[in-house]
Amino acid sequence: MSKKATLEINGNKYEFPIIEGTENELGIDIKTLRGATDGITTIDPGYKNTGSCQSAITFLDGEKGILRYRGYSIEELAEKADFLEVCYLLIFGELPTAEQLEKFDKDIKEESQVDEDMKKILDGFPKSAHPMGVLSSLTSALIAFNPGSVDVDSEEEMYGAIVKILAKFPVLAAWTMRKRKSLPLDYGDNSLGYVENLHKMMFAKPNQAYEANKIVNDALDKLLILHADHEQNCSTSTVRIVGSSHAGLFASLSAGISALWGPLHGGANQAVIEMLEAIKADGGDTAKYIAKAKDKNDPFRLMGFGHRVYKNFDPRAKIIKKSAEEVLGDLGIEDPVLDIAKGLAEVALKDEYFVQRKLYPNVDFYSGIIYRALGIPTEMFTVMFALGRLPGWIAQWREMRLRKEPIGRPRQIYIGENYRKFKAISER
Repeated sequence: MSKKATLEINGNKYEFPIIEGTENELGIDIKTLRGATDGITTIDPGYKNTGSCQSAITFLDGEKGILRYRGYSIEELAEKADFLEVCYLLIFGELPTAEQLEKFDKDIKEESQVDEDMKKILDGFPKSAHPMGVLSSLTSALIAFNPGSVDVDSEEEMYGAIVKILAKFPVLAAWTMRKRKSLPLDYGDNSLGYVENLHKMMFAKPNQAYEANKIVNDALDKLLILHADHEQNCSTSTVRIVGSSHAGLFASLSAGISALWGPLHGGANQAVIEMLEAIKADGGDTAKYIAKAKDKNDPFRLMGFGHRVYKNFDPRAKIIKKSAEEVLGDLGIEDPVLDIAKGLAEVALKDEYFVQRKLYPNVDFYSGIIYRALGIPTEMFTVMFALGRLPGWIAQWREMRLRKEPIGRPRQIYIGENYRKFKAISER
């Protein structure tokens, strides 16, 4: 017998089906509410209690600290898979065979050249331009060099579009950083793996041979995996709702980048470093700022602690904490800002105030530490987030189009003026 929910309004009762997910999540299907009730709708600012879609990509349980991609735990994927395998898994639904992964890698490398005219677009930006604005613009500009619309019912065309953006996006991201640092643009080296090549494109110097660092590249690989998808967050929902108008993949991704740019979303790891810099500038007294964080009358908040979704420890933070320690140890960096970060983390993991409130260091806290240690400029942190989130956005866009979801069109409750008769300007 199917489950139903009953809603009573002014003595009238209405029944709506309850949908159950594969992890026993329950949702009330209210798509017929407005028609059945003669115009009544719901209101849920921030969509905190509203499911916008059914998805088979990512499962997240914030209370239990669970994150899975296509059924695989984030812990296992971070330990046993590389980023390209996770890309394939998220987008196509299964882990690739050796043959599939080899072809995927080869096809991506064959599409890694970016049209030289893209450099002219990049040249139009001043060095002071924020990298996320540059990246969003360059991603959107790819449409001009790939003007044909993708037939989503053609597996070949869909695959071709996916491979193109996975190949070109790291190049655009690396170019964005290199322009800011006045370094010549680099196309990388197709003999290298996906993540190693990304690192080379970002950091290789024209007068030095590039030397790979396994610990650094492993940490980058894990960071990209941990950021690859996170259910219906702001940027992912943006990609889906823009794509629901049948906007192309590149245009939808550009919109997602803009959404990620916001400090409440992808800018969180940048905010962590900015906070640490401010503490350093004020003398580096961590005890003072721990006290400020505990004072409910003080507006100061510790950035990178706690999470809107995870009510326990962020499972991604557990994984990347170890990588952060390995990177700092291997590079032997002496940085007072990173020392402050370690001090804050140690306190938060033991202090009763933070433990009771589940205010543990999250993935943004540790990712900011790693990016700083690698010499990635603070304003590039969100670009790194976008590089990781790319396969998730692609997977969500593909799923939405293949499911032929209707165009996104939220309702509202109007709270403005009632009808007013127009007054001539002489009467105002």
